[in-house]
Amino acid sequence: MFLREYVPQSVRDVWSTEFEQLRQGAMTVSEYAVCFNDLAKHSPALVATVRERVRRFIERLNPSIRFSIARELEMDIAYEQVVGIARRLGGMLTQEREEREAKRS
Repeated sequence: MFLREYVPQSVRDVWSTEFEQLRQGAMTVSEYAVCFNDLAKHSPALVATVRERVRRFIERLNPSIRFSIARELEMDIAYEQVVGIARRLGGMLTQEREEREAKRS
């Protein structure tokens, strides 16, 4: 209601486009989750259900994490749980990468 009355449609369209194009990329899972949540607030129709919110979040994670968490798409799992799992996986992958790089030196 507030958005419709006080925020111009052009600004809402920009937010929706940014949300549609959001990918984890070089961000940590935590940084990605913050961006995802901020943009999702402005595009409620795109994440109208918990299942849709979880699906969109997982599909835009980096492949190394997305493949490990894909089974959560088939379960009725809370969005916060999915974010927590993704954060742990991201941390483990970062630690593995750092250990490999340390061995190379």
